[in-house]
Amino acid sequence: MNILKFITAGSVDDGKSTLIGRLLYDTNSILDDQLEAIKKANRKNNDGTVDLAILTDGLKAEREQGITIDVAYKYFQTEKRKFIIADAPGHIQYTRNMVTGASNSELIIILIDARKGVIEQTKRHSFLSKLLSLKKVLVCVNKMDMVGFDPFVYEKIKADYLALAERLGLENVDFIPVSALKGDNIVHRSENMPWYEGVSLLDYLETVNIEDNQLQPWRFPVQCVVRPQTEDLHDYRGYAGRVLGDGLKVGEEVVVLPSGVRSVVKSLELAEQQLDGAQNGQSLIVHLTDDIDISRGNILVSANHPALSERNFEANICWFDNKSLDTNQVYLLQNHSTLTKVKITEILYKFDVNTHEKQYNEDIRLNDIGKIGMKAAEEVIFDLHRDFPENSQAILIDPRTNLTVGAVMIENVA
Repeated sequence: MNILKFITAGSVDDGKSTLIGRLLYDTNSILDDQLEAIKKANRKNNDGTVDLAILTDGLKAEREQGITIDVAYKYFQTEKRKFIIADAPGHIQYTRNMVTGASNSELIIILIDARKGVIEQTKRHSFLSKLLSLKKVLVCVNKMDMVGFDPFVYEKIKADYLALAERLGLENVDFIPVSALKGDNIVHRSENMPWYEGVSLLDYLETVNIEDNQLQPWRFPVQCVVRPQTEDLHDYRGYAGRVLGDGLKVGEEVVVLPSGVRSVVKSLELAEQQLDGAQNGQSLIVHLTDDIDISRGNILVSANHPALSERNFEANICWFDNKSLDTNQVYLLQNHSTLTKVKITEILYKFDVNTHEKQYNEDIRLNDIGKIGMKAAEEVIFDLHRDFPENSQAILIDPRTNLTVGAVMIENVA
């Protein structure tokens, strides 16, 4: 059973948390004690029903204000698929939280209030979706009950968003009209919208295909070297990690980076079972035919599709810190399990996420998104974001405070 990881995004009060709560409630995915706790929270909708949004509002401030601040993760499954949901905040000042949640997602659900249409935060989150190369965009036009389930309202918003998607270069965009509060088109098709001929949200999530048909390379960042050195396993040497991409199989020639040494995959081991090939996201142990000096932080890559190994590159960055980016400061770039000293050589420009224009000669501050040039003290192993997003992402750490100050997506070799 495969797993779909998706994130909900939208402006404040668009109903993101309510949509997730309704999805979990109507699929019987809420435990009895959770439901009882929600009822005791004394947050009610206008019609007196339980406020399901509180299910994802875990922080005290979130419950008091009725907003989402941090990213909340929820898990559920049906007979067809497992799901990991990230509920992202809608406030502008929490853009960094949204980027964090979206970086691990394959699909984004952008909610639009049927009464408001496409607004500033819709443009912001759509821009971030393009920047993060999310594979699918689903636009849920919510609160259709507040506009009398009017099909013309839905079609107008759909046309406006398609125009925005065209300007951004967003592809694979789908639309569903819903009422998260009432449950229309969430799990079951709505009788209030007979003019809508598509599927419900749950049907869509269970059947949507997020696989990339293009041939992708695989990458295997080594987390640790497994050497039991017992009498029974005296010569045992394996490399544990998590596979990125598909195609890793027994008998394939590999390159160890950054050393460049070549070898061949002897076997793949998962829970003491031998595999012929590995799937994307699997955590397993790789055995090679040669005894090579490999350590944590090295990356095994396909000899036919090697990764880049460079010290100078350009990257998009989302800034997380209250202090603005300092080009005189030495930062740490964490790419998988490898830490490398880096300096920001220049700020190329900053994005205006509302107009999608580039702003030059500007500082990069909290929640800003821009493009920078970087120089590393040692070679960094990566792929370009357009070629392999999963191996282009890293975080930036301030060594003085040990705080994560930015999320990086490598775009070009400088």
